[in-house]
Amino acid sequence: MDENIGTLLGQVSRLLRRRFDERARGIGVTRPQWLVLGLLKLHAGSNQGTLAELLEVEPITLGRMIDRLQEAGLVERRADPADRRAWRIHLTERGEGLLDKLRPFGRETLAAALEGVSEADGAQLMATLARVRANLSRKAQVDGGADG
Repeated sequence: MDENIGTLLGQVSRLLRRRFDERARGIGVTRPQWLVLGLLKLHAGSNQGTLAELLEVEPITLGRMIDRLQEAGLVERRADPADRRAWRIHLTERGEGLLDKLRPFGRETLAAALEGVSEADGAQLMATLARVRANLSRKAQVDGGADG
């Protein structure tokens, strides 16, 4: 197969996910659950729709994930004071503790991925990927605005 940036990024992404999943599975969490918990740490009290947008999943899919996380005592739904039909999602103390256990897995996965890469090259890689993301995000917004 011909190497190109899309193929290479896809392979690296898949391998990073696999490596992290191998570690996280040992404490009973999936990567999608970890992503939800991590987003809730950054966006505490978000509603399901906002979280679904950030994760780029359907709200019903996220709703099932939140149900499982709530059953495990990792998140809680609280009534939205501004909209009695809506719920705000919050991490529980147990959810915070699980995130604390997962952070080293993320750092170890990244360290393994960047083994042999200089600090300067790693910083340049991050800057380049951030630029690519910004370019593609801007293009998607322009395209999306033109269609509707």
